[in-house]
Amino acid sequence: MNLQVDCHSAQGAAERPVRFRLAEHEYLVEEVIDQWHGASDRYFKVRADDDNLYVLRRETSTPEGHWHLASFLQLKPKG
Repeated sequence: MNLQVDCHSAQGAAERPVRFRLAEHEYLVEEVIDQWHGASDRYFKVRADDDNLYVLRRETSTPEGHWHLASFLQLKPKG
């Protein structure tokens, strides 16, 4: 699954996702609910403009810092 994330700041502690593209859809981050560090990753629990929750994981162990969708919770039923 192709995930692209745009952040407020390029790197460091101030970095936070503001928009992401998953498959062919673009989502705006309405709220960063939580964030935490793993052993080699940084996680962001966000509420997107579709009113669903996403956990985005950024690899911090590599210079490229690839992003992954770690979790998804549908809060707003489709239709």
